[in-house]
Amino acid sequence: MPASRRYADPSVELEVGSAVIDLQLAHRSVRQFLDVEVSDAQLAAIVAAAQSASTSSNLQTWSVVSVRDPARKARLAHLAGDQSFVERAPVLLVWVADLSRARRLAARADVVVDAADYLESTLIAFVDAALASQNAVVAAESLGLGCAYVGAIRNHPEQVAAELGLPPSAVAAFGLAVGVPDPAEDADVKPRLPQGAVWHREAYDADAADAHLPVYDERLGDYNRRHGLSGAWSGRVLTRLAGIGSMAGRHTLRETLVRMGLPSR
Repeated sequence: MPASRRYADPSVELEVGSAVIDLQLAHRSVRQFLDVEVSDAQLAAIVAAAQSASTSSNLQTWSVVSVRDPARKARLAHLAGDQSFVERAPVLLVWVADLSRARRLAARADVVVDAADYLESTLIAFVDAALASQNAVVAAESLGLGCAYVGAIRNHPEQVAAELGLPPSAVAAFGLAVGVPDPAEDADVKPRLPQGAVWHREAYDADAADAHLPVYDERLGDYNRRHGLSGAWSGRVLTRLAGIGSMAGRHTLRETLVRMGLPSR
């Protein structure tokens, strides 16, 4: 996969590369799947790759729940904004920011873990889950599978926790739909921001970075038009962050985390 395709810029070339980098450059979200099972052997390999990701202080503050049952996937799809691809995917992996394991360890040892009550610990759990899941995506794609993240799994955290039987101090961070990609899906590698927009050398230079945004709006607008979509990147960012109306209920997440045993103070 040439880097020029990732950036929608024929002038972009990488001077070094590898099979792994080629796989990563070819990543795209997959929301249409063939009616082909994802085997337990494949999932075991994917979870092993996930567990090989870095984890803060080796705390390993994440878990993952694999969901195959059609009825449960349907209920989770409904909770995640009625996104039909969640229901259609052969398997849904729900990645859990999980401080419950440490709390059970503390209870067995009859010790107090006050630091688990702080925002830093909650952030560690979410970051750990994200690092693990991205390893899982690369592993899945190396096996010929496709994936799409499901952030809307956070729309109703308590209902999702009840559906999955999560203990206190564990919350679903996001989902990941996994399956064999349907080649008929109208999708492609989506262009990313130019490197100059995100890569700062030695110190942050906002003016230099933001100078790349107009051309990116043009490139992503072209991509969207080819695939029956509308708008460009800047407009989507502003719409998505306009206010609580665009957050699908997630503006109450702090209060919800408190009720679920993650005070994050």
